[in-house]
Amino acid sequence: MKLYIAEKPSLGRAIADVLPKPHKKQDGFIELGNGDCVTWCIGHLLEQAEPEDYDERYKKWLIQDLPIVPSEWKFKAKPKTKKQLATVKRLIKKASILVHAGDPDREGQLLVDEVIQEAKLSKTKKATVERVLISDLNPSAVKKALSQTKLNADFVPLSVSALARARADWLYGMNLTRAYTLAGQKAGIQGVLSVGRVQTPVLGLVVRRDEEIEHFVSKPFYEVTAVIRKVNGEQFDAKWVPSDACLPYMDEEKRVLVKSLAENVAGRIKDKPADLTALDQLPKKQNPPLPYNLSSLQIDANKRYAMSAKQVLDICQALYEKHKLITYPRSDNRYLPNDHYAERNDILAAILNNQGEEKQHIENADPNIKSKCWNNKKVEAHHAIIPTKKNLKTAQLGHQEQQVYGLICRQYLAQFYPPYEYSQTKAQLKIAGGMFVAKADTVINLGFKVLFKSNKKEQDEKKQLPQLNVGEPLHCIDGLVKEKHTQPPQFYTEATLLSAMTGIARYVKNGDIKKVLKETDGLGTEATRAGIIELLFKRRFLAREGKSIKSTDLGRGLINTIPVDLSLPDRTALWESQLTNIAQKAASYNQFMLPLQNELAELVDLSQTLNTEPLKGIKTASSFKRKGNYRKTGRRSTNKGKSK
Repeated sequence: MKLYIAEKPSLGRAIADVLPKPHKKQDGFIELGNGDCVTWCIGHLLEQAEPEDYDERYKKWLIQDLPIVPSEWKFKAKPKTKKQLATVKRLIKKASILVHAGDPDREGQLLVDEVIQEAKLSKTKKATVERVLISDLNPSAVKKALSQTKLNADFVPLSVSALARARADWLYGMNLTRAYTLAGQKAGIQGVLSVGRVQTPVLGLVVRRDEEIEHFVSKPFYEVTAVIRKVNGEQFDAKWVPSDACLPYMDEEKRVLVKSLAENVAGRIKDKPADLTALDQLPKKQNPPLPYNLSSLQIDANKRYAMSAKQVLDICQALYEKHKLITYPRSDNRYLPNDHYAERNDILAAILNNQGEEKQHIENADPNIKSKCWNNKKVEAHHAIIPTKKNLKTAQLGHQEQQVYGLICRQYLAQFYPPYEYSQTKAQLKIAGGMFVAKADTVINLGFKVLFKSNKKEQDEKKQLPQLNVGEPLHCIDGLVKEKHTQPPQFYTEATLLSAMTGIARYVKNGDIKKVLKETDGLGTEATRAGIIELLFKRRFLAREGKSIKSTDLGRGLINTIPVDLSLPDRTALWESQLTNIAQKAASYNQFMLPLQNELAELVDLSQTLNTEPLKGIKTASSFKRKGNYRKTGRRSTNKGKSK
């Protein structure tokens, strides 16, 4: 008997649908017409044991017990899914061939592997386990994936990487949460002070931004504009570019801070000839944006529809599992396999049928265009999020589902439009010894930008330059001084916080770490970032004010109490780099875990000597339960996907 083990019931049903009938629906599995079976996990059927499962004394939080580092790690059955675990284990023992059908990512690999490990298979049987990677739940895609199984043994490094991450998060979160909660009690904090390797640096980003805004002092600066007239009466503006001689009167961003200097320049250029010394006209081209990964979709949906990251993830899960209208949504990749190009006409037809984009835009797409998104070398376990070939018979989508589906369709459709082409013109002028510059873009072909409605309006608002030639007589009829004021940074929104998490390298000063961060996924993963943000709200470290995300007194107090490096992205980024190395067989489990265990002892000791003054006087909810609050909750636990 061949047994297919899916990650969740919806995937199990999709697999069974393309396998021999008739089917017998049993309790926790489906028996196929040929005697094979399909069963499923319901997220993680196993969870890491709690400290008190190792030793009863750990129920009480005491500093002298820290750090707690298990000598032998234990899993235990999750209470709500014990019955399904027993079903899967029983079927595993009966099966002659096993097919691992977890989601195509690190967590999906571990989720099924840990159940297979729990069943205690022989080495011989374990070596024959097959792996199938399914990223589209429509029958044709599932059938194709089932015909391309691989050996599960080839994915062991991916599973070890996920296991190392899970255990490291347990060690880090549990020990430091206990240590800093005990330290916080000295300042009168009644609740849990949760610390995590991802959540704490994200909180640090928000706290530092809020404090920067709070302490910001606006300063005036001055710009000089020359109003230039051609012989035929046409006019345009040119902006003054201060010379090095003006540096003592400018800030680090080369903004002029002295009004009298600006007024002097404006006075000197009025009613003076302007000499056009250089005219550059460069043709420019902008390619369509790549199809979405989860973070880029969440960012756009927040900007356009004010949806939270968690909302977008939940909607994507429904579009993937329930409606089968999109491919696997937890993807961190923005490229597509080359063989997907052959499906473009069917997908475009489905977009038209499902009203995913305006009919005119779909009909104007050129399916002969092949953008750079089709690239096998850039695709690993999963690919970009795109529409599937599924056609809805009637309008079955809710309003927000249609909005998210529309964004995904538009991004895919853009791959079949030409680049945006424009001419960039830069004119340099000398007026009374000073340098002035005028810039303008002229659209040649809107290309893919016709799909993005706001761009036409923006283009219409841009100033255009008249036809110019070097050496032609020009005259400066006036010099204008404009007073501006430096602006504080903006409070984070979900879109900008997600963007900061994915592009975290720009917040790091260390050059070596910055380089590592640029090569990794940033803070968290595509599938966990939404949960991280929600977790910080739940733990009352962050609060929403309209679209803005702001830190609470408790969040600020925590960040200003713990060692600075715990709230910086450096450590978590290096972790991700090391975990990637494990997955790629470039590093071992012990090379990652042993240094972490040594570091924990130092961090626990440090927690007892901290200045807890920033936490004093902060009211907390004493009802905040202790058990489990230290844990990273990014592990999948239900049909709805991950939370964190």
